[in-house]
Amino acid sequence: MELVDVAAVEAAAGRIDGVIHHTPVQRSRALSERVGAEVWLKCENLQRTGSFKLRGAYNRIAQLSPEERARGVVCASAGNHAQGVALAATLQGVRSTVFMPVEAPLPKLDATLAYGAEVRSVGETFDDALAAAHDFTAEHDAVFVHPFDHADIIAGQGTLGLEILEQVPHFATVAVCLGGGGLLSGVAVAIRAHRPDVRLVGVQAAGCASFAPSLAAGRPLTLPATSTIADGIAVKRPGELTLAHVEALVDEVVTVTDEQLASAVVLLLERAKLVVEPAGAAAVAALLAGTVTGPGPIVATLSGGNIDPLVLQHLVTGGLASVGRYATLRTRVTDAPGALSRLLALVAEQRANVVGVAHHRLEHRLALGQVEVVLELETRGHDHVEQLMAVIEQAGYPIQPI
Repeated sequence: MELVDVAAVEAAAGRIDGVIHHTPVQRSRALSERVGAEVWLKCENLQRTGSFKLRGAYNRIAQLSPEERARGVVCASAGNHAQGVALAATLQGVRSTVFMPVEAPLPKLDATLAYGAEVRSVGETFDDALAAAHDFTAEHDAVFVHPFDHADIIAGQGTLGLEILEQVPHFATVAVCLGGGGLLSGVAVAIRAHRPDVRLVGVQAAGCASFAPSLAAGRPLTLPATSTIADGIAVKRPGELTLAHVEALVDEVVTVTDEQLASAVVLLLERAKLVVEPAGAAAVAALLAGTVTGPGPIVATLSGGNIDPLVLQHLVTGGLASVGRYATLRTRVTDAPGALSRLLALVAEQRANVVGVAHHRLEHRLALGQVEVVLELETRGHDHVEQLMAVIEQAGYPIQPI
């Protein structure tokens, strides 16, 4: 199978010049200290449409013939590719129809509509939407814009690699999020052509890690199911073309858990002041987990920032809990005046901040005269939580973390 060459990536850079932002790179002191090597963040979450997808979509549509443009374009996406295709098509005067899963995040759905696409919500997964998009394409003789498995898409995404080459001197390792493989393939083409010594690592969500078994089998394999908070990289099956690129050009593919993704989202929000979706934070999650090995300086791509605020709220809570800065504890007090206030005073003495209190009298597990209390607390780390629980238990309250 013929791979995309760097000339195609450089030609794509010319086509999209003036359309996309040359997104900044930002040195992360917090990550550098934790990893023990200099870490730079490629902030593609600040790209137009909030992700790297506009690069490939614009490059693909820009090369359509007048007759193909007249037929319109179609795509399937959980959100980021949808927005990229919608804006790329609108900017070039082409009609676009986008198929999205029914449960696609509302901000991504609304943005896709705002960029000018007709949106059709179909099925529960990306693969359901993809099948519907293929049916529509055949029925209406439209042009299908694949989210990753097309040479023009790969070349467009590879322009991000050209920017890294210009922006970060002497980098030695690049970590890239990996779903269907379009971004990693393109970045690998660009960087291998100029810096063959660089270590390239792809990062998948553990709940949707299709590349490892596919690489082992030497052909794309379809996962029976997926389960991850990283909807942007929740792809059951690699592409034929992207798998060939990853096999030929990438040094290693690693995975990260949803808990590690949540922690990365929180760290980027708190320490880098960057809003990044779980899929976009995969490379940082791998750095934090120690699964990316290689010399520094290291570049981690932040591939997208399109996250539902409600999901962000949930992830922040989960991320804080994973590092011991948020704890939920269950205990019991006597059903008497002042009992709850004495418990809360004990918590205050340990310098934990009460976020919420739930007070239950009718719980079936309770003995007569007891009340269950659930405390939501801001804490200062796992050691602080353990100390707090020990003090509460020593004071005669049974304690259980939730």
